[in-house]
Amino acid sequence: MEAQESSQKPTQTDSSFTKSWTAYFTSFLIFLVMALVSAALFYMNQWLGIAFSLLSIGIFIYQFLMIHSYLLYTNEHGVWVYSGILPWSKGVIGVKWRDMEDAVYYSNFFSWMLKSYTVRISHRFTKTSEIILTHIKNGHDAVTHINQLHQQMLSSESTEK
Repeated sequence: MEAQESSQKPTQTDSSFTKSWTAYFTSFLIFLVMALVSAALFYMNQWLGIAFSLLSIGIFIYQFLMIHSYLLYTNEHGVWVYSGILPWSKGVIGVKWRDMEDAVYYSNFFSWMLKSYTVRISHRFTKTSEIILTHIKNGHDAVTHINQLHQQMLSSESTEK
């Protein structure tokens, strides 16, 4: 009934999907604003400007690596999301095939044009265990793949009984 959690990176997957380039766009804009603030601070106090620049670069690198770490994948057990870069934040969360209701994606003009979708994998029993990911590259293909596998798993379960 509950989502499964682990800190292990996937070793064997059927198919995997990552974040699109659009996921990095907000981080890049924040970095540009922080760079402008750094330049202004540099003219007021050189050391403060350098310190703020280093902080800005560190935050941008962390955000970039964090976004890059997201991996939506399927295997014989279910649908899973791996994320995290620091040892205490790495982890896998997912929904087993038997507990999954369906997968859907949300589309609008920009998501269709940029092929970057919000994907939701519903849990049959509870909304707190559902997976919602934004900016998934080719998310429409991910949803199609997940729903097809889900149907295969359900049909194989019913033939075994």
